[in-house]
Amino acid sequence: MVSQSSQPSKSSVRRRPLLALGAAALLVPVAACGGSTDGGASGGGDQRLRAVMAFPPAQAMSPYGDDAVTLSRLSVVEGLTRIDEEGAARPALAAKWQRDGAKGWEFTLRDARFQDGDAVDAEAVVRSLAAAQDASPKPRVLSDVQLTAEAEGKRTVRITTDEADPLLSQRLANPSLAILSGAAYEKAGKVDPAGHATGPYTLAEVNGAVSAKLERNDTYWGGKAKASGVDVKFVADGTARANALRTGTADIAEYVPVAQASLLDEKQIHEVPTARTNTLYLNTENGVFADPAVRAAARSAIDSKALVDGVYEGRADTAQGLLGPGVPWAADARKAPEGRARAASKAEVAKTKEIVLATYTNRPELPEVASAVQQQLEARGFTVKQYVRDYAQMEADALAGKYDAFIQARNTLLDTADPVSYLGSDFTCEGSFNIAQLCDKGVDEAVAKAAGADGLDARHAAEMEAEAKILGADAAVPLVHERFVQGFDSGKVDGVALDPMERRLITADTRLR
Repeated sequence: MVSQSSQPSKSSVRRRPLLALGAAALLVPVAACGGSTDGGASGGGDQRLRAVMAFPPAQAMSPYGDDAVTLSRLSVVEGLTRIDEEGAARPALAAKWQRDGAKGWEFTLRDARFQDGDAVDAEAVVRSLAAAQDASPKPRVLSDVQLTAEAEGKRTVRITTDEADPLLSQRLANPSLAILSGAAYEKAGKVDPAGHATGPYTLAEVNGAVSAKLERNDTYWGGKAKASGVDVKFVADGTARANALRTGTADIAEYVPVAQASLLDEKQIHEVPTARTNTLYLNTENGVFADPAVRAAARSAIDSKALVDGVYEGRADTAQGLLGPGVPWAADARKAPEGRARAASKAEVAKTKEIVLATYTNRPELPEVASAVQQQLEARGFTVKQYVRDYAQMEADALAGKYDAFIQARNTLLDTADPVSYLGSDFTCEGSFNIAQLCDKGVDEAVAKAAGADGLDARHAAEMEAEAKILGADAAVPLVHERFVQGFDSGKVDGVALDPMERRLITADTRLR
């Protein structure tokens, strides 16, 4: 039986993290001084932060989609656990836990309250986890596991899984498994986190896809936030976000475009290596790319270095596989792709129908990447039509397989701090985020082997076997491994989290000076 307390030793942690220590070490508050305020007192009080975020709400702030990450980055929601700077599980709403057998875990809750005043108790945890399990579509983090939660007294929750899950404590840190009060579930078919979560900030107001207002949660179990609130604007245009920082109308600008970085003051630019891989997903089920030879031709057309140099101005890494430098063990464990088809000739490709290449505007480099990829594909004989929109307008169609090719920036460690969740959700027959529409028995078996592997080395080896099979199918073509730039003036803003896993940005410690 393995225990976890609020101050664990390294020996008490069942599994060591998979995230790069070099990258993870960047998950630290960045100190600063000076700045604009709405009020007076230094170190909190009446100060409000102004933030421009890249992704407008796509699901009305539902915790079961990508909006959950936004809620996490704004410190609105929390789960039973959190992921530390090394990628390991640490206490959040659960003060401690222990594993009981292969499939059972017991979590002891800390003394905490929801933002609406209700107590965080075992029944609330059971309700939240059951709602996530029953959600449609199911959150990606649950794509490869079925869990059942039961209350054992006021402060103890027992969670069992259908199969042994050594990553459960990390899985429960995912923002889609946030714990909310009963009032969040009162409207049929909708989950409302506004005022019903546990984080240091309360979601007080949402104005569609335009803006939101956060207020400090003065009863937060971890202590009051140092800012009284956050005024958030959702700005999909990356140049506009950079301009907001440049003109002083925002204190924090999320995801500054590479092209804008050189136009800002050096102290406003904070570059962070990530586990994010920009990938060209090819529709393996319908259309031109249902033919493996045509997929192989598309893969052979891609020049990653040209993308890094031309689009990212050197602020990215050339593609090595699905897993990049943010997963440092992957390079030494990587296996050659298995079973690749012979690539169709340029003359054969030229006979195929026009393909629709889609991407979204929220990540400012992606439209430029799409243009460069279009040119590379056309040089190989393809006829290409681009389709570029805001992500909220595209996700459903991408998941339904309505595009021939889709360029997506994907954090490969986002769901469980382990790539097995990403591999399962994106590339298995029942995967909940399978844009490539891939259904391959060999891939499913390889991912299942990785998910069930006992021991870190065995898991890594199995994950690399799965990567080799996925790349062998040419269902996905890695383009580049991203670094991202967060914008804030380090002479004015203190306590911004530079998180390679992209779950934290504004925290209880973020403030103006």
